[in-house]
Amino acid sequence: MQAATGNPTVLLDPVVAPRIAVTRLAAGLLQGLLLYWLYSAAQARAWPATESHLLAPLMLIGLLLPVLLVSSLGHLSLRRTGLWMAGAALVLTALALHDVSRGGEHFLWGNYKPGAPLRVISAQLFGFCVVGFYIAHALVMASAQDGRRLASYATYFEIAWKLGIQLLFSLLFVAVLVLVLWLGGQLFLLIKLNFLKKLLGQAWFVIPVLCFAFSFAIHITDVRPSIVRGIRTLLLVLLSWLMPIAAVLVAGFLLTLPFIGFERLWATRHAASVLLGMAGLLVVLINAAFQNGQAGLGVARGIRFGTRLSCLLLPWLVGIAIYALTLRVMAHGWTSERIIAGACLLVASCYAAGYAWAASKYGDWLNWIANVNVGTAFIALLVMLALFSPLMDPARLSVASQMARLNAGKVSADKFDVEYLRFEGARYGQAALQQLSKRTGPDAAVIRARADAVLKRENRFDDTGVLSDVAINLTVRPAGSSLPDSFLRQDWSEAGPGWRLPACLKRAGQQCDAYLMDFDGDGRQEVLLISNDPRASSVLLAEKEGGGWYARGQIPTETLRCQPLREKLQAGQFALVPPKVRELEVDGQRIPMSLYNEQEVSCPEE
Repeated sequence: MQAATGNPTVLLDPVVAPRIAVTRLAAGLLQGLLLYWLYSAAQARAWPATESHLLAPLMLIGLLLPVLLVSSLGHLSLRRTGLWMAGAALVLTALALHDVSRGGEHFLWGNYKPGAPLRVISAQLFGFCVVGFYIAHALVMASAQDGRRLASYATYFEIAWKLGIQLLFSLLFVAVLVLVLWLGGQLFLLIKLNFLKKLLGQAWFVIPVLCFAFSFAIHITDVRPSIVRGIRTLLLVLLSWLMPIAAVLVAGFLLTLPFIGFERLWATRHAASVLLGMAGLLVVLINAAFQNGQAGLGVARGIRFGTRLSCLLLPWLVGIAIYALTLRVMAHGWTSERIIAGACLLVASCYAAGYAWAASKYGDWLNWIANVNVGTAFIALLVMLALFSPLMDPARLSVASQMARLNAGKVSADKFDVEYLRFEGARYGQAALQQLSKRTGPDAAVIRARADAVLKRENRFDDTGVLSDVAINLTVRPAGSSLPDSFLRQDWSEAGPGWRLPACLKRAGQQCDAYLMDFDGDGRQEVLLISNDPRASSVLLAEKEGGGWYARGQIPTETLRCQPLREKLQAGQFALVPPKVRELEVDGQRIPMSLYNEQEVSCPEE
């Protein structure tokens, strides 16, 4: 570790610097006390939990700033530590305030109680803050160690990997501590002593202890840098030998794709995320082989070949992912997930272009990778700041995209996803729904009814007494058919087990295709509902002799996820056929046969 003076040649001796250990442990304990105070206030709905614009910044700062402080102590001077903590606190406050002001779904601390929901930080913001401040902290620490704004790549490498290993092993230490305490509680229960079990159920004990333990683990891993360095070396060696395997797999995939056809890839509906994940893995493996850039020809020949090949394949992988995302956006518009995926692909494109350029230089050991990594780190920070600010707020941009599609007639009023606006569009979606509830023009009645219904829902699982007209959620097939009046008047909350019924019968914003057909040949039509949700569910509804509808059966979910079959079904290209195996009738009761090893339904080519 470096001394607080910032001199890169002076090592910090933990034995002669006990004040640093004490300060770190005190910071962890104070973090635990702060988080417990916020937790108890949230449970009691007391101040500062009553002020969302105060609670959210305090939570985000309480979760992240002490970790940055503990890691900085002993490496930065007091002045630099103060400036870094002040800057980080300012950024965290701004991000938290914007996150609260935009609305949407957030973490809820404590038991739910009636009244206005607690507005605290979103899981998405917290996750990106962890990644963003990990990058920023590594840049700050490396700059301080080298004594200049842009440190050497070797310093960036040392600091970044050290911080990553510290965090992972500190989390592992906390997890094992929890396991030890839990097993200790179980041990005392064997002799009828439950004091430790009760203690582990008390927030005033658990929260401070976990925070203290995390700070203690960071300190221990920090004062034993040789151990961390040894773990890092072993980890990088193991990862680097995975590089040839990954390179061969990606090359095989790319060579096979033109012969198989891209249609299979697009039919998965999640090609971009898988390709992006593989690109991220390649970046990690390439850096595991490259290390600090000084290994050079000392790297095994197979690893060198796999690394260079992976650098050349990376642009193709990212390019296909960009094209896949483009197709989804053209077909369905932007959503928050697609905007975040687009931002990730922007960062991945920087890696791909830079690594390919480095691999094209055959006279050296990919030395350009060092510059690419440092430059892309700054780009990634800017992209993350833009995503969680009004500049590129995914909710704002996605709501604007979906509304533009509706206004341009690219999506019909009965297919428009009002539930997305309500529960994922934040305050921008709420404003759009208010506009839709007053809409005039073609199909205005349908969109107004759906917007009004979804605005009344408290949360996405609220399905009690909201949907007064199920017809607004259903597309009847064949076209021109009408659902029975008894079906439209049915109270679906009393139609049998709720898990058998698609959400389109209970909640506004959920769409289903309703097929009218006589399944049992008794002259009366049943209704087959198939949800348009990607996780597709179905139910066959039949009318009882004395009136009332009930759930009678369903189609296997795996079959419904096959898009070609769904399209043929919607086009009316199907027929009702008798079962292959007849039923048993014993004493006037019909007994269906459960069949084994039946041929599975295959998904045809699109």
